[in-house]
Amino acid sequence: MSYTTPVTLGGEIVRLEPLSVGHVPALAAAGRDPVIWEHMLYGVVDTHEKMLRFVQDLLQRQQRGTDLPFTVVLRASGQAIGCTRYLDIQPHNRSVEIGGTWYAPAYQRTGVNTEAKLLLLTYAFEQLQTVRVQFKTDVLNLRSQLAIERLGAVKEGVLRNHLMRPDGSLRSSVYYSILAQEWPGVRVRLTGFLTR
Repeated sequence: MSYTTPVTLGGEIVRLEPLSVGHVPALAAAGRDPVIWEHMLYGVVDTHEKMLRFVQDLLQRQQRGTDLPFTVVLRASGQAIGCTRYLDIQPHNRSVEIGGTWYAPAYQRTGVNTEAKLLLLTYAFEQLQTVRVQFKTDVLNLRSQLAIERLGAVKEGVLRNHLMRPDGSLRSSVYYSILAQEWPGVRVRLTGFLTR
């Protein structure tokens, strides 16, 4: 099984579909609020044209074998509400990063992110047989850090002046990981959150 083969992952709340250009109109509508993009490295993606370029870039990354992007679709309505992906795919090291995640504001702080992460982690550890899944976020993005810590990921440290933000300022990145031996406990934790 390849790390970059498109796959659909289905849960009770969301379905993660392979990202396509056909998703652009719905994603452009979902991504209109500039607050979504505040800590993202892409700049503000709040128009149809910008979303088309964003999606095309991710599909090119998928062709290069570095990323596997998904559209997050609300099962109840079939509406696309955001994106997430595997990135920094390293088959030889059996590791991936989960990131690039964003949702329309109405679906933040709901079960959407918990289930999406459960689906991605389950596929990574149980189908792809990864040994490590990492996450990174801007040191200024406290909400994202709390969400990653809530998953049960272990904070590894900060890479100082790691990346350039769209405005030209330097970003330090906080890194987290979940290892294969930690996955059973994380799975129980996330499943518990969703059954409450």
